[in-house]
Amino acid sequence: MNVGLPQDVPWRGRTVYTGVWKQPVTGPRMVRRLNIDGDGQGDLAGHGGEYRAVLVYQTDSYRYWEKELGRDDFVPGQFGENFTVDGLPDDEVCIGDRYRIGGAVFEVTQPRVTCYRVGLRMGEPQLPALLVSHRRPGFYLRVLVEGEVEAGQEITKISSDPVGMTVAEIDALLYLPGHPRDGVDRALSIPALSPGWRTSLRAILEQADHEPSGTAGNTGLTPAASGPPPAWAGFRPLRVAGIHAESRSVFSLSLAAADGSALPPWEPGQAVTLRLQPEGGAAPLIRSYSLSGPPGADRYRISVKQEPHGAASSHLRTRVGVGDTLDVAAPRGSFFLRDGEEPVLLLSAGVGATPVLAMLYALADAGSGRQVWWLHGARDGTEHPFADESRALLDRLTDSHSFVCYSRPADDDREGVDYSARGRLSAGLVGGLGLPRDADAYLCGPPDFMSDLASVLDSSGLEPARIHTEAFGAGAALTPGVVSGPARPPHPPDGSTGTGPAVSFARSGLTVRWDPDRASLLELAEACDVPTRWSCRTGICHTCETALLSGAVGYSPDPIDQPADGNALICCSRPTDSVVLDL
Repeated sequence: MNVGLPQDVPWRGRTVYTGVWKQPVTGPRMVRRLNIDGDGQGDLAGHGGEYRAVLVYQTDSYRYWEKELGRDDFVPGQFGENFTVDGLPDDEVCIGDRYRIGGAVFEVTQPRVTCYRVGLRMGEPQLPALLVSHRRPGFYLRVLVEGEVEAGQEITKISSDPVGMTVAEIDALLYLPGHPRDGVDRALSIPALSPGWRTSLRAILEQADHEPSGTAGNTGLTPAASGPPPAWAGFRPLRVAGIHAESRSVFSLSLAAADGSALPPWEPGQAVTLRLQPEGGAAPLIRSYSLSGPPGADRYRISVKQEPHGAASSHLRTRVGVGDTLDVAAPRGSFFLRDGEEPVLLLSAGVGATPVLAMLYALADAGSGRQVWWLHGARDGTEHPFADESRALLDRLTDSHSFVCYSRPADDDREGVDYSARGRLSAGLVGGLGLPRDADAYLCGPPDFMSDLASVLDSSGLEPARIHTEAFGAGAALTPGVVSGPARPPHPPDGSTGTGPAVSFARSGLTVRWDPDRASLLELAEACDVPTRWSCRTGICHTCETALLSGAVGYSPDPIDQPADGNALICCSRPTDSVVLDL
């Protein structure tokens, strides 16, 4: 039996707060619902909790890895586990099996989550990938009956789950290629399966139901894999067919194919990326803009807010006219309207209305019978884009509701006609509207707006998986366990510049040269303080999966399951030519 409290550990010039260092203990210890006395986890988002209270690893796997890695220095707790056990192999123990040890009763709930910290503890960075590919992950236990446990006690199996799906099988079902439908259905029939794994496997089923057979990507691991593949690779020239003012600060551009043919379809809520070439030979400006028009149209419409010091928005407003050509990447993104019969909540502020307006178009054009709520916040009538357009679309729906807030209405703005209430579209106002609790919610606007409203929707009873957000600019970072330092805006890497292909981080507005001394695109992004999301750093978890807007990458090591078409796993890839990443 091994325990350990979280501690700060130096790692690559940073500090990681982790509980992966466990030490053997003697004598009885109380095992409680969330932990063994004296044990703890540093990152409760990825480890710990009721369904991951106790981690188990086997002495047989110790012997296997000693031989495989050429090591002879392992001690109990080396793999971050609480119980080091004789027997209970991953290819025999099943999810839902129950065991008694001492005075406690346990239930098997899921395989180990293979994050980078087990590699950090072992001094083997590739170990997360090896645990999966060699099918020796270990597993978690839920504590059904609290009680004292002591090293050396007998493990007694008291019941077997009737489905009989082993830890190794269910681990392969999520992480390895294939994801057979019958296997996913079997796994979801196991009551003991943890909520996290249940959510992931449901996402795989949804992908199978709504996307063509053979579609690459794993939505069970990342929403970045959802949606159809991009309609074309890289950038394509499109002609500006029209320019229209939507409000005092928002304007729209209609984009058409040069030959007049219809542009490929897209999902309502998705965005396109533009590559703009400023005058004077400056580096290209790469920016993403949501599509705001009807998804079935033969042209694309983007809507842009003129920012006071925005280089790209100023270029589009002052340097681009009807008939000009722009370089455009295909529509992409995992923020799009899902099919279903449930109510739909469309919440936005300012220019954040653009992606949800496309969803409103899709619902109206389909004659949807779903209950639809349109909630929008603007400064006043002059800064309320698509006001008449959204009202006309809502009037076409059989069960629509609208609530519009003006934070500073002008004298000629009419309450009850132009807007519903004075003030910001806040958590307090939204919480009092009596919104349906079984809805799918889509939010787009400033970060604080989305954070506050997502929280009130969650607290009102909406499932977190039904709350979808879209951020303009760089997304939020996910760096599990890393102790945050002072935030820096994205910048070229310190020290000498690279000499390799150009690497552009589209959302961060930064282009730098690749340095072949770096191990991966993730490491380059980190050197530039570009916000990134990752967990395993070895191509297993797909947390780092990112849209590859143009260019190509090579992998080392090769990922076990390929990313979606048009995406890249930045934790284990390097550019083979100039690339543009949606970061």
